[in-house]
Amino acid sequence: MNLSISNLSKTYSNGVKALNNISLTIPQGMFGLLGPNGAGKSTLMRTISTLQDADSGSIHLDELDVLENKQAVREKLGYLPQDFGLYPRISAEVMLDHIAQMKGVRNKSDRNYLVESLLQKVNLYQHRKKALGTFSGGMRQRFGIAQALAGNPSLIIVDEPTAGLDPSERNRFYNLLSELGENTIVILSTHIVEDVSTLCSRMAIICEGELLMEGKPRDGIEAVAGKIYQKTINKEELDHYKNEYQVISTKLIEGKLNMHVESELPLEAGFELTTPDLEDVYFSHIAKKVDPITI
Repeated sequence: MNLSISNLSKTYSNGVKALNNISLTIPQGMFGLLGPNGAGKSTLMRTISTLQDADSGSIHLDELDVLENKQAVREKLGYLPQDFGLYPRISAEVMLDHIAQMKGVRNKSDRNYLVESLLQKVNLYQHRKKALGTFSGGMRQRFGIAQALAGNPSLIIVDEPTAGLDPSERNRFYNLLSELGENTIVILSTHIVEDVSTLCSRMAIICEGELLMEGKPRDGIEAVAGKIYQKTINKEELDHYKNEYQVISTKLIEGKLNMHVESELPLEAGFELTTPDLEDVYFSHIAKKVDPITI
């Protein structure tokens, strides 16, 4: 199964061009969509999930026209948006039973089995009687995945799923998403590079509504190998270096700035060639559109 996006564009009424001629092919498995806040990721996710229309372009889930057959798409879709509302006083099992009914599971015994199996899958069965308002951030996200899985979807979209989670909850979420990606298309939209490097076999980077890179993370890393240099400087020197070099990222360590610079030519004057990682790939691409130091 493949999700094919062709020449997709969207401009809002205030003139913001959220998507500019985006074309992507997303195969089965985990696919990471990286970009800074405001890059157009959420617009793309909402368009794929039939929550808003595009101005032009097309989306197909195999032979199914996503933009023309919205109800058919919704029957195959599981969606966990960045912000989703929960009724705080309702228990997890009651809420999930209600969602299962809305997704067309009419038989009560079938719903009972589905609710139990989903709560087991996301490790929430022992909390099934608890009100959703008492759930931690990680528990809420796992419940979000459970509701997204109701109906056995072939396409799952998760938008900024690990923002605000502590490390242990993030690891649990990683494991859950990895398991889901074995049998379906899972699109992970995030600005957290670690999420993509941990989970995804393919990825894309978008910024200001434009597609900047698509492919395997390791291919992106190989493309910048031999081009990323680092140097530790004083904070007040940064403007000078930004005028002289393509500074793609900085990290403050004990009052000093560790600066990464991209250059096709060898650099001297205290620069050290470094082994790049996916974060360098990300900053290298978005630096072509925006100043990554200030976003």
